[in-house]
Amino acid sequence: MRAIILGILAAFFFAFTFVLNQAMEMNGGSWVWSASLRYFFMLPLLIIIVLFRKNLTIVWHELKANPIPWILWSSVGFGIFYAFICFAAAYGPGWLVAATWQLTIISGTLLAPLFYEKAGSKRIRKKIPFNSLTFSLLIVFGVLLMQAEYAKEMSIQSTLLCFIPIVIASFAYPLGNRKMMEILDGRLDAYQRVLGMTIASLPFWVILSIYGVYTVGLPSREQVAQSSAVALFSGVFATVLFFAATDLVRSDMQKLGAVEATQSFEVLFALLGEMLFLSAHMPSFLSLIGICFIIVGMVLHSIFSRRPFAIKKSISA
Repeated sequence: MRAIILGILAAFFFAFTFVLNQAMEMNGGSWVWSASLRYFFMLPLLIIIVLFRKNLTIVWHELKANPIPWILWSSVGFGIFYAFICFAAAYGPGWLVAATWQLTIISGTLLAPLFYEKAGSKRIRKKIPFNSLTFSLLIVFGVLLMQAEYAKEMSIQSTLLCFIPIVIASFAYPLGNRKMMEILDGRLDAYQRVLGMTIASLPFWVILSIYGVYTVGLPSREQVAQSSAVALFSGVFATVLFFAATDLVRSDMQKLGAVEATQSFEVLFALLGEMLFLSAHMPSFLSLIGICFIIVGMVLHSIFSRRPFAIKKSISA
């Protein structure tokens, strides 16, 4: 359950992304700066953390040893993921972005065949854990119920411009994360890996920033301040917690799916955040039913992911 708890804590801090991005959009800020400023602010914070832990040198050695894979998968897992999330926020409210983002629960599970596991001297392609996928669908169904009445109010154009980028981001984040986990094979801890991926994604953010300067100009002071808050809460706290959780279960696809499913709590936390800070309305009865589906799905995920361990332990005894 340690990985599950870390995943829920990560979801709490990730929710700041959706609330603050919506606030920046309401104040006229560009999605380009909402995306790139977060990672520019994350960099010094992560360097301080890793320096304090006295393990910065190994990060540099790993980056020098495999620069191309680092840049590629960091640009996918951090760059494409967050740029598309911020782009979607320009065309839909925070709750819709948060709800649609839960597709990553299914996307992460569907990526299983792209990875391998060791079986003696052989490498066997992993299979999609369909039982785990069933529970993921239950959670997503709850999210859809929770947001159904709001989705009806969106225009087709706005819905597509919000929906399609998030679908792409939902695959990019777990793909980049897992590829780096596979390449590193446990040589770096969560703090080191987040720092390494942030450094490796800098070319992506520099290019995006240049685009921002020529299209929308420089960001406002308010957007800079809000982006720094996103960097701290979502970029550092949430990302490190989530990576630490996935590291604990990286060798078990079913448990990894359960940890990724904890991110469904982002919807609940984002709704509460919008109610408190952006004057959003109280969830309807339909939304409360959706919350129940999410909770039930989480419980089933937890039970299912622990069952193989319990069986194995009883047999050993």
